[in-house]
Amino acid sequence: MTARSSSRRPSQEPAPARGTAVRGTSPEASAGRSGVPATFLPGRDEPAGSGGAASPDATVETTDATEVAEAAEPAQTTETAGTSETHRSSGVTERPPHQRDHGEPLPERPDATRPDRTRTGSARPGSARPATAEPSTAQPAGAPTDGTPPGPAPEPSGGSHGVRTAPPLGEEDRGRLLGGAHHDPHGLLGAHPVRGGVLFRVLRPYAKAVTVLSKGLRADLHDEGDGLFGGVLPLTAVPEYELLVAYEDNVVTVHDPYRFLPAVGELDLHLFGEGRHEELWQAMGAMPMVHQEVTGTRFTVWAPNARGVRVVGNFNFWDGTGFPMRSLGSSGVWELFLPGLGEGELYKFEITRPDGSKTLRADPMARRTECPPANASVVHTSHHRWQDAAWLERRAERPVHAAPFSVYEVHLASWRPGLTYRQLAQQLPAYVKDLGFTHVELMPVAEHPFGGSWGYQVTGFYAPTARMGTPDDFKYLVDALHRAGIGVLMDWVPAHFPRDAWALAEFDGRPLYEHEDPARAAHPDWGTLEFDYGRAEVRNFLVANAVYWCEEFHIDGLRVDAVASMLYLDYSRESGEWTPNVHGGRENLDAVAFLQEMNATVYRRCPGVVTVAEESTAWDGVTRATHHVGPGGFGGLGFGLKWNMGWMHDSLGYVSKEPVHRKYHHNEMTFSMVYAYSENYVLPISHDEVVHGKRSLVSKMPGDWWQQRATQRAYLGFMWSHPGKQLLFMGQEFAQGAEWAEGHGPDWWLLDPSYSAEPDHRGVRDLVRDLNRRYTDTPALWEQDTVPEGFSWVVGDASEDNVFAFLRYGTDGTPLLAISNFSPVVRHAYPVGVPADVAAWREVLNTDEVRYGGSGVGNPDPLKPDASVPWHGRPASITPVLPPLATVWLRPV
Repeated sequence: MTARSSSRRPSQEPAPARGTAVRGTSPEASAGRSGVPATFLPGRDEPAGSGGAASPDATVETTDATEVAEAAEPAQTTETAGTSETHRSSGVTERPPHQRDHGEPLPERPDATRPDRTRTGSARPGSARPATAEPSTAQPAGAPTDGTPPGPAPEPSGGSHGVRTAPPLGEEDRGRLLGGAHHDPHGLLGAHPVRGGVLFRVLRPYAKAVTVLSKGLRADLHDEGDGLFGGVLPLTAVPEYELLVAYEDNVVTVHDPYRFLPAVGELDLHLFGEGRHEELWQAMGAMPMVHQEVTGTRFTVWAPNARGVRVVGNFNFWDGTGFPMRSLGSSGVWELFLPGLGEGELYKFEITRPDGSKTLRADPMARRTECPPANASVVHTSHHRWQDAAWLERRAERPVHAAPFSVYEVHLASWRPGLTYRQLAQQLPAYVKDLGFTHVELMPVAEHPFGGSWGYQVTGFYAPTARMGTPDDFKYLVDALHRAGIGVLMDWVPAHFPRDAWALAEFDGRPLYEHEDPARAAHPDWGTLEFDYGRAEVRNFLVANAVYWCEEFHIDGLRVDAVASMLYLDYSRESGEWTPNVHGGRENLDAVAFLQEMNATVYRRCPGVVTVAEESTAWDGVTRATHHVGPGGFGGLGFGLKWNMGWMHDSLGYVSKEPVHRKYHHNEMTFSMVYAYSENYVLPISHDEVVHGKRSLVSKMPGDWWQQRATQRAYLGFMWSHPGKQLLFMGQEFAQGAEWAEGHGPDWWLLDPSYSAEPDHRGVRDLVRDLNRRYTDTPALWEQDTVPEGFSWVVGDASEDNVFAFLRYGTDGTPLLAISNFSPVVRHAYPVGVPADVAAWREVLNTDEVRYGGSGVGNPDPLKPDASVPWHGRPASITPVLPPLATVWLRPV
């Protein structure tokens, strides 16, 4: 791990180096009783961080065999009423006699003192780490401090039937522990060998009594006040033990969380600190697991500026006093294993900020959340059994650049309002497959508090929104789409996050996920915060998140939102509102490096997955390989595809004009071919183009209802034949007249047979179905999308006629001829130049067919080239009839 400087509390002695056994402890016990060195096991099998908890095998040295034998005998205690073995359970869920909602403030503890020391946090790589990062330095009360070895276990003196009174905690340690600001509670709580026996100390707020149970041993601990119970038992070793905790109205038997070694490995912490942990979700957050042969949940959270962190949830009635976490070395990570805690439990982290105030935060790594507006995290593990192995194998065989790729964009919550993920799985795959789309693109699925953001202001980056079900329910939907032969893309939003006080903003009391410079952190357009891409841990959080969705949810592609806002330091900022980079430029070098790393990692780990950039500027090399340096001195960003925002803007501008005026805007339909091969493009008609007063696609078109539908059909035919992949937002496939709104979604009633205009909308949907089928069956339309050899203009300058014609070619040279007439008049025998080596051309698609709602003008018979009449620089020509406001496709017979 990269070396970090840290400040040490002068009042405490340094802890033993990590991996050093407690006196009399075997190396195997110190390594989590695994039998191998801690540095050997990768990932979660390694112990890490501060020692804190003593191994059950830790021993106290003694020189008197008689005293050893006597000390080994179980101490005799008087049973507390109702504490028989019939109350035994393995959980930590303890129900105090009162209840409190997690929105209410924590109750004050009468004798708790607020710690008087503050931490110096660090928010930037390379700067000093806060004192939270220091390994355990607290010595158990009663431990020898003069360097002499422990003596023999003395006879009990006072206490409860053989349990000596434990030496009191120091005032500072006690105050920090009870105030939630102690970096190493495991050094104070749990069982520790001390001179004369084993010291047990337990923190159980609201408990009336605590008893230690272990293989015949039953010893009541002394009440030390404030929920602390302690005592020294005349034992020669730390035993395996449980706690019998008696409350006012119930008794529970639990494992002590403070007898366990860290449940996150040193390698995990090292990789995270370096920003290279590609499976971060396995190391951070809430992970149900078996640790030291006990079932429970490991909690970890990154909060380097915190003075202390505690776990709160419905299992402790949102009072974290009894569950403080320990800081693991210089990593900034806090950890606690809670035995007996399992799936479905609600939880948050109570963080003590550097100024001593407290904040209650959802887990940034939570894999499941409450349904908004509630915002607690939920302990989760997946039980879904995937059935899409054949799909994943096929996906890796051919890159999307050389494959059919037509996308149906969906906002799941409004596509069919009220449906769950599993109910959507019964309808969406069938609908999309019937229309012939190869992929769906899901608007953001990650958890977000405000539905009106459409998911673009994310708070739960690792959790599918709970509005429609559980993470396994979402996996079920993805599985169903794959089994129907449909790929799944999702919008991913690493550009910014909202300021909600329970989420990422100033997570531990200081800027952490956001940039420490407020001017750099604030997003000027959306009132959100931008990520600090220069911080290794933040970059790791995002890169691993991209991998997480692809590996854990089998997502086939990520459409990265708002890339332009990430790339430029002056994005939406005036002069004087931004600071140049180290070279004096406006490029955000940290964001460039992050995007390159994200793309390289995803493509390396996830064969067949594609990343797509929504990038609205002329940044060079968005879809160029990261190792290929361009003229600007940067390597490519490494995306697979890029939305062609220029084509979208220009072409929609053209078709929205009256036909008589289109001749003045002819170049808006041809200009895209000037730069068509500079990137690998997707032609997007997305949600952004049919909201906020922009009108739906059909409503953008001028003229009466017939002309509007005809123009939309002609436009779609032009779009599907133009170089690039296609994307169409839901509702536009059947010419919905109203703008989209997340509250009600598409107007499905337009397809009700009882509606008089239903044939008009059904006709447009039938055309979209046929476009997709012809497209998929015609390699010339997708095999050479990204190279000039796949396209050739035939008619590009007929501005007076509003006509465009071009040839597309497959890798075997087979052509397709596409002709679009954006004039409302029929053009009879319109000469079009063609190759001489094609015997005849047959019309395979005509957007003016009657079944689509058109006039029925077309070319039912094959068209034979006339070599005696060369045209448009071609050796031959044909003279098809061009229907009004229509596109026709012709293929060789």
